[in-house]
Amino acid sequence: MKPRNIKIGIIQQHNTADISDNMSRLETKILRLAREGAQLVVLQELHDSLYFCQTEDTQCFDLARPMPGEITKHYAAIAQKAAVVLVTSLFERRAPGLYHNTAAVFETDGSLCGTYRKMHIPDDPGYYEKFYFTPGDIGFRPIETSVGKLGVQVCWDQWYPEGARLMALRGADLLIYPTAIGYDQRDTDEEKQRQREAWTTVQRGHAVANGLPVVAVNRVGFEPHPDDPSKGIEFWGSSFVAGPQGEILYRAPQDSEANQIIDIDLARSEEVRRWWPFLRDRRIDQYNQINQRFIDTENK
Repeated sequence: MKPRNIKIGIIQQHNTADISDNMSRLETKILRLAREGAQLVVLQELHDSLYFCQTEDTQCFDLARPMPGEITKHYAAIAQKAAVVLVTSLFERRAPGLYHNTAAVFETDGSLCGTYRKMHIPDDPGYYEKFYFTPGDIGFRPIETSVGKLGVQVCWDQWYPEGARLMALRGADLLIYPTAIGYDQRDTDEEKQRQREAWTTVQRGHAVANGLPVVAVNRVGFEPHPDDPSKGIEFWGSSFVAGPQGEILYRAPQDSEANQIIDIDLARSEEVRRWWPFLRDRRIDQYNQINQRFIDTENK
């Protein structure tokens, strides 16, 4: 089978309260990766600012931007300048009082290929996202680009096999997850590592079950709690790329920034699917209850 190689650039960054500096550093890194041969560059979740969801604060809605608008023009210009397909993650102001956690994908000429609105919204200590984000209404639809069909989802979506499967069934060439996840400071070191490994393992499972590469790009570094600087989230980095058998092709450090280009042969997915024809053997006639919240076994 003829190879279909693609060079994927990932940027794992430590953010500060200086939004213009965060954005400037991203631009520099995107252009550097492009010069080194990247064709596709993936950024982390909500990459322009600090992770503001540690608290529920109505003033944080001022961070949201309309799409299209100045923020999409900014990243469109970078994609065009770098001549790369660029996956971004933005805080979308759709209407007054209506906001989304949205991924926007730009083509090499700066045009907008498509968007994805985060579907699964967490509400945990330190991750009060339900306060800020309305669940997505676009569905799980791959975004067509010059480098392939990108199955883009966002962070909490990565724990759910259903979204990955629907992206695969709609012809995605790879699964992409911009992410912001880290350690709860109250957990033991052992529990922290269990969580980080679970995060990696479940996404490698999506790769295996669907015969597709997975790209997960996480933020890194400590971001203090707005009300108590001694508390906060230590984002665990560990961005990675896995092949269609779940094999780790690259894994970033858990405690420092990283910019890396990873070569992937997209043609290998079909080869793997020929060996492991999971899509062929699915019992679609027996899955009719999958859309239920829970199955009460006493009332089948």
